[in-house]
Amino acid sequence: MTQEPTPKQATPCIAVCFIDPKSKLCLGCGRTLPEIARWHAMDNAERLAVMATLHQRMQDAGLPIPATPKERQARS
Repeated sequence: MTQEPTPKQATPCIAVCFIDPKSKLCLGCGRTLPEIARWHAMDNAERLAVMATLHQRMQDAGLPIPATPKERQARS
């Protein structure tokens, strides 16, 4: 019996790609450039570890927290 591959954790990208020069974080997702570049090669554990930090790191940097997909959908 063949086991189906585990689907990769979705990206936090919301297509608002701009790196804040001070914090070096993407204003859309909160990831750093190295994290964005490596995302495709990360396993789910690495992706989840990064995603668990995004909200807090943006808050710590004084950056606005992007709306969740549900929040964006409710606005449209």
